[in-house]
Amino acid sequence: MFAVQFDRFGGPEVLAVGPFPEPHAGPGEIRVRAAAAGVAPVDLALRAGLSPSRDRLQLPHIPGVDAAGVIDEVGTDVTGWSAGDEVFGAVDVARLGGASAEFVVLRFWAAKPGSMSWEEAGAAGSGVETATRALDVLGVDEGATLLIDGAAGGVGSVAVQLAVARGARVVGTGRLESRDFLAGLGAIPVPYGPGLPERVRALGRIDLALDVAGAGSLPELVAITGAAASVLTLADFTGPSLGVRLSRGELAGEPDGRHGLALAATLSEEGRFHVPLREVFPIERAAQAHAAATRGPRHGKIALTTHR
Repeated sequence: MFAVQFDRFGGPEVLAVGPFPEPHAGPGEIRVRAAAAGVAPVDLALRAGLSPSRDRLQLPHIPGVDAAGVIDEVGTDVTGWSAGDEVFGAVDVARLGGASAEFVVLRFWAAKPGSMSWEEAGAAGSGVETATRALDVLGVDEGATLLIDGAAGGVGSVAVQLAVARGARVVGTGRLESRDFLAGLGAIPVPYGPGLPERVRALGRIDLALDVAGAGSLPELVAITGAAASVLTLADFTGPSLGVRLSRGELAGEPDGRHGLALAATLSEEGRFHVPLREVFPIERAAQAHAAATRGPRHGKIALTTHR
């Protein structure tokens, strides 16, 4: 098969597209002939050698954790799915990648709705899971007011929509140029940065806060909500020292958000959810896609079309 891969750590220029041994579905897994894959922050960190998991990588390595495609192989213990089904999802967290390829083994998935393009679906899996898990851990429900710091990015833009679908009132921080984008997602936009408590005070009580950006805002988010227990961070490892929970998913034994994929598919069919796509690249331009993912404004996701 063909796949994006790197055999050394570095910038986007270390990526190449070439032949790679085909993976096969193990127990509880499916294999898809991929149509699209996402480019996530974890992919950039692993490629650059900046992730704590770099020592677990076997080089050459295929980046990518999210993909969508058509099932062509079903592993043991998998029922209700068969070759030809269109699905979207993500790889096993222990594999740290493998989605930017012709064939991809998915560990969790849902049926791709017709309302979702292949590119949207290919970039959705881990973002939907991460956002769903965070909302579950925080206990976001109808009537709550949630502040999302970093709401315009790949995970933040998904979290806004899923929280609104739960009946929450959402305040989203972002750059000034992100105002219309955030409002279009259903959030009340507020500029991020120092002085945030003063800017949100006029909006009324904030019950809960989710830090997606990891930009050092945790003390302000605690002040805004009035309690460290009301704040969750996905990106700031100083959180526990402030009494703020740090969500690390399966690695921390937290409840997974995999029920979120099917819900996102239903919401998409109802016209209440979409995966904002910033740019789409053909797989041959994976290096340019990784470079684009580091630049702002970060409105939504970047996807690769993996079919040829």
